[in-house]
Amino acid sequence: MKKTGFSVIVLIVLIISMPAWACTVTFTGKKASADGSVILSHSDDGLNDARLIHVPAMDHKPGSLRPVFYSHCSLDFKPQWGASETHRIATKTRGPGYQTPGVPPSVPLGYIPQASHTFAYFDANYGIMNEHQLSIAECTDKAKVHPEPEAGKRIFYSAELSRVALERCKTAREAIKLMGELIEQYGYYGTGETLVVADKEEGWVMEMCGYDMNGTGGVWVAQRIPDDRFFVAANQFRIREIRKGAKDMMYSGNVFDVAQQKGWWKPENGPLDWASVYGDGEFHHPYYSLRRVWRAQSLIAPSLNLPAWVEGPFTRRYPFAVKPDNKLDVADIFAIHRDNYEGTEFDLTKGPAAGPFGNPNRFEGQAEGMADKEGRLTPLKGAFERPLNIYRCVYAYVNQSRGWLPDAIGGLTWFGPDRPATAVLMPFYAGATDLPASLQTGNILKFDRGSMWTAFNYVANYAMLKYSFMIKDISAVRNRFEAGAFGRQRALEEQALALWKQGDEASARSLLTRYSEENADAVIREWWKLAELLYVRYNDGYLNTKAGLAQAVFYPSWWLKQVGYENGPTAYEKPVPGK
Repeated sequence: MKKTGFSVIVLIVLIISMPAWACTVTFTGKKASADGSVILSHSDDGLNDARLIHVPAMDHKPGSLRPVFYSHCSLDFKPQWGASETHRIATKTRGPGYQTPGVPPSVPLGYIPQASHTFAYFDANYGIMNEHQLSIAECTDKAKVHPEPEAGKRIFYSAELSRVALERCKTAREAIKLMGELIEQYGYYGTGETLVVADKEEGWVMEMCGYDMNGTGGVWVAQRIPDDRFFVAANQFRIREIRKGAKDMMYSGNVFDVAQQKGWWKPENGPLDWASVYGDGEFHHPYYSLRRVWRAQSLIAPSLNLPAWVEGPFTRRYPFAVKPDNKLDVADIFAIHRDNYEGTEFDLTKGPAAGPFGNPNRFEGQAEGMADKEGRLTPLKGAFERPLNIYRCVYAYVNQSRGWLPDAIGGLTWFGPDRPATAVLMPFYAGATDLPASLQTGNILKFDRGSMWTAFNYVANYAMLKYSFMIKDISAVRNRFEAGAFGRQRALEEQALALWKQGDEASARSLLTRYSEENADAVIREWWKLAELLYVRYNDGYLNTKAGLAQAVFYPSWWLKQVGYENGPTAYEKPVPGK
């Protein structure tokens, strides 16, 4: 009995500690965007550290070593490597943003030689953008092997790789080569990964994984995305045949030998298909990944008339990258991340599971966020559709890299806290000297009115009570802020550029930093006001306005029929089943 109880407790702990691995990334080439910018986006779909941190540029003494820390998002939180469930890194080596009192210091898995100078960048659970407009987005993939970290043997996961690249590189090609060298020299652990890496001119997809639970090193491949194309990845490897000698591809020197040694591929079978040789299909159930790829490609290129149903996980029906029917801008890209399959046969705002008020959120039975089928919270066989917009998203962003502007002005991160459908995109420039405290503060286990994430997460959760009503109120405030930011962008950047051309770069940076801070301050103030408004307006299930208190809002008839309203106590006699 005691042994059984202990096993149950261990299982519960393991379930709780497992991360919800699931993200969506997109890339839009400069010839596919409306203004010629290179656009990259990412949604981090796991309830974990929500902070956006500014890591400043730094100079380092000769002979210095850079610590490489364990990444919680790789497998799960492991207390032996320091930090905490809610704070990914705690260290004095990466600026004030990561100096968090009360959090155990991060313990290095190993060290690499430090660069004499490292660039400033925005960081979250993965690196986002540096001061030279180098930009990165991530999604987790299911590989055949997910090795554990081991000090001095397997010390890198994509999160730390992305940060080292942003600290040292200016172009996507440089970043990929550096990350590839680090994998080969210092070892790779964790899940399979897709990193989309972009600069002012081009974008590449880099995919990587381990191949042996006890081995060192790893394997990786990268493919350039054509400038006139749109790319999307959603928790499944997207690169297919590795073409030897192709100018638009890079790969590790061991990628063919390892596949042969493992018995996963033979040369006589034809070109090595990266996704099927090193990948293990979709991350969870059928269409967990492919539905999002279909939807994103269909939204931006409906003329392709792509099929929603395919023959299997390694289908060829969805191209590596597609040409958009119309040029894309930031709002178009974030609309993809906000999508719940509205208007399709998979519309999550419709049907019994959406409830009477069109709630698109579907809580999961644990296995959806895991690499295997252990730990299900229900014995029933089944699955919900997995949307692009998901309730457990901790943040999302759209990055712009614009080569015709100085890096400090041209690099722009549009950041949205919490789930995209209820988030406001806020602009932060690559040349910023810091980020607002409200974005660098956050703890998912603490209610903090000073935290931007808490404000957005609170409103998003409250909205689930009467979603079809509240989303209209939320969208009205959201749209006002985003329209204002888009509308002020040109004049602001012209003013910053004028200062830059005058040689007053410090004032230009100060202008951009101050603008972003003031905008963010206004957003968090307004969002808490919105939370109060929603509480008052929909108190006790009514609609309460100046036009009248306790205005009744009843359930739709279709829902009443399904939940047995008509079988309620309408007479004194006991109802007879079937009559």
